[in-house]
Amino acid sequence: MADDTEMDEKSAPPEPTLDDVDDPTGDEDGDGGGSKKLMIAVFLLVLVLGGGGAGLYFSGMLDPYIGGGAEGEEDDGYGGSDGKAKKADNAYFLEIPNMIVNLSGGDNGQPRYLRLSVQLELESASDQAAVEAVMPRVVDQFQTYLRELRVRDLRGSAGIYRLQMELLSRVNAAAYPVEVEDVLFQEILIQ
Repeated sequence: MADDTEMDEKSAPPEPTLDDVDDPTGDEDGDGGGSKKLMIAVFLLVLVLGGGGAGLYFSGMLDPYIGGGAEGEEDDGYGGSDGKAKKADNAYFLEIPNMIVNLSGGDNGQPRYLRLSVQLELESASDQAAVEAVMPRVVDQFQTYLRELRVRDLRGSAGIYRLQMELLSRVNAAAYPVEVEDVLFQEILIQ
């Protein structure tokens, strides 16, 4: 039986010592975090590629390659496809002759002048021809309104917006039944 005890001791695995225990960092070569650096590099690569792909997708640059928009849908000119008219593609612009008018109520009796250059945005070429036919009426409507303005009426973005809406209303009244889409300012100068 003594031989059996010796055999059990010889066939049993040896007791682990401190030298045999694995390094808890998993770094057998002692390079100090090589696997961590690799993980960070892979993470940064995924982040950069994902961000670049998202940027290309949302900017619309990938649309031709991924089939952005079904066939037969109309683009509204603003990136959507809700079936409205294509404003960006089918806009027609008509230039109104430059106008110089004196404003009412000048400070200290000194006359003040407004120089205005605008264009009208129209939906079709036939609308453009119709508005050109009544251009004297449009200019008269604009001149009559502009001469009643004071300098303080034109201050700030709110004053310019009110001016734009008034001119749009007046041009639509003068050119009825044609509907002008927008009045676009090219130059506004107060002297």
